[in-house]
Parts: sequence; C-alpha cells; structure tokens
Amino acid sequence: MTDPQQSLQHIADLRREYTRGGLRRNDLPEQPMALFSQWLTQACEAQLPDPTAMCVATVDADGQPYQRIVLLKEYDDNSMIFYTNLGSRKAQHLSQNPKISLHFPWQMLDRQIMVLGEVEKLSATEVIKYFHSRPRDSQIGAWVSRQSSRISARGVLEGKFLEISQKFMRGEVPLPDFWGGYRVKINTMEFWQGGARRLHDRFIYQYQDQCWKIDRLAP
Repeated sequence: MTDPQQSLQHIADLRREYTRGGLRRNDLPEQPMALFSQWLTQACEAQLPDPTAMCVATVDADGQPYQRIVLLKEYDDNSMIFYTNLGSRKAQHLSQNPKISLHFPWQMLDRQIMVLGEVEKLSATEVIKYFHSRPRDSQIGAWVSRQSSRISARGVLEGKFLEISQKFMRGEVPLPDFWGGYRVKINTMEFWQGGARRLHDRFIYQYQDQCWKIDRLAP
C-alpha cells in the first residue's frame, strides 16, 4: 500500500523550469485583444489540444465559486462569446451575478491568460445563426441534455438522443428555447509568461477612463 506521506512528497518535488522566453513592456500592444489574438494564433499553430478551451468561473448566491471548461466561439476588440444551456448551473449563477472570470491555460507555451468582465445574453438572431452552424449531432445533443440536472444513468442520455434524432429526422433541427449564449464584456485581462528561476512576466490590462491601463505585476 502506498505511503500517503511519500506520495505527498513526490507531488511537492514535481517542478520544471520555464525557458520559452519573456514578455517585455515595450513589446505589448496598447489593446489587450491584439495580444490575445497573437497568442491564440500561436497556440493554434503549435497544435495545442483545444486552444479555445477556457475555464469559466461563476459564483452562486452563497458566494461559492464554481469552475468548468467551455469553448470560446468568437471574440472582438472588447468581448468574448460562448454558448451554453440556459438552465445550467453557470447560467443560473450569471442570472444573479453577471460577473465572470475566464482562464486560458496554455501550459505547453508557458502561458496563461486571465479575463474578468460581465456577461450579457446574446440576441436570438445571434444564437440561431451559431446554432445552425453546428454539426447536426451537436444540435441534437443540445436538446438531449438538461445541463446540470441529475440523471440515473448514461443510458438515459443515449435513449433521449435516439428519440430526438428520430423526431427531427427530416428537416432542420430547431433551436431549443433553453439554449443560448453570452457575450463577456471585458474590463480586465492579465497575461502570464513563464520565466526562468520562477521570475515570471505578468502584465495586467485594466479598462479605466475610456482607455487601457497597463501594469507589470510581481510574479
């Protein structure tokens, strides 16, 4: 039987050096999304698995934080967009508290990006346009899963999928009324680049007085 103390010591000893280079103030664009776009392009070119995957953090009515992974689907100079079931736990949280945090963990590039902002629901037109661009099985899957609800077994989902597939066998799969999306209006972005000897580079962009203020943070 494994000694728990030995296992803990082994975990404590796990470390590596970050050697992929630094991030300098003179190299930063004035707009954070310009740097985000550059880093996302490099993450895609490096063939990272799921480069658009981001951890979404919300808070419930009791102040308990929750996290989960969703996919970024669109972005512009001031916002990021994702889609979800509007009956999900995250949607319930956001209906009470629109503040949100996003995190992109690009470990293979020794990079992280943290985003803070507030959400607003997307219009029906925006949601319909994206929904019908999805693969048909994904459209059907949206009907099957009442996200975050309790189910007795996986067979329930598989049976429901077959049922919905038959129901919408002919014609277009309609948009469920419980499915939608959010636009995250960004007010803060932090960029982290790993550095040697744990001297990481961190820069934070904060939107103040109609412009972006940039500061370096201690690692």
